[in-house]
Parts: sequence; C-alpha cells; structure tokens
Amino acid sequence: MVDFYGLKTCDTCKKARKALDGAGVRYDFHDVRDDGVTQAQISRWAAQVGVETLLNKNSTTWRALDDEDRADLSPSKAIALMAEHPTLIRRPIIVRGGTEVYVGWSEDVEEAMKE
Repeated sequence: MVDFYGLKTCDTCKKARKALDGAGVRYDFHDVRDDGVTQAQISRWAAQVGVETLLNKNSTTWRALDDEDRADLSPSKAIALMAEHPTLIRRPIIVRGGTEVYVGWSEDVEEAMKE
C-alpha cells in the first residue's frame, strides 16, 4: 500500500494522483494542511531523504517566514517548522510499504510506483 501526502489544491499532486489512478496504484491520500503531519513522520522522512530534500524553500510559506525562523536552520529546527507549517514540505511525499520515501513527482518516481 502507498501513502500519498500532499495538498488537494497542488497541481503537482493532482498530476501525480491522476498518474497513479491511471496505473491502478492504490493509495491513501493525506492532505498535509487538513490532516496535518507529525514531527515524528517528518523526522522519519528526513532520515530517509534528508531535511534539505523535504524543505521547500521556494514556497510562499517559506518566503513569508520571519528572518529569525529562516536563520540558523538546523535539521531539528527545519523539522519543527515543517510540522508547524506543513506547506513547507515539498510535495508530494509518497511512502510505499512504510519504508520507501519518494519526494516530488518525476518520471523516476512514476516508474518506481509502477513496480
């Protein structure tokens, strides 16, 4: 089974969900804004792919943060910020089998989901 974390309104998430539906991949969708995510979940993902991969510094949420929040960004501070502001998480996050973590949507991720 696949867990899909994203936003209902995110164009990339919509594209990914459409591709998964077309490929017959079953998944549970979790809207990070509506459902939230825990620091523990984010920490597990970060252990797999790295904090820098998870943190979307191109987001409007990132740009809206105070300089103090963006300064001296340790991994634990970044994880806490993503838990507080889930729209800082790069989307989608796809977790397969509870252990395989994929960030973003690319041809490589799409192919991996078909395996």
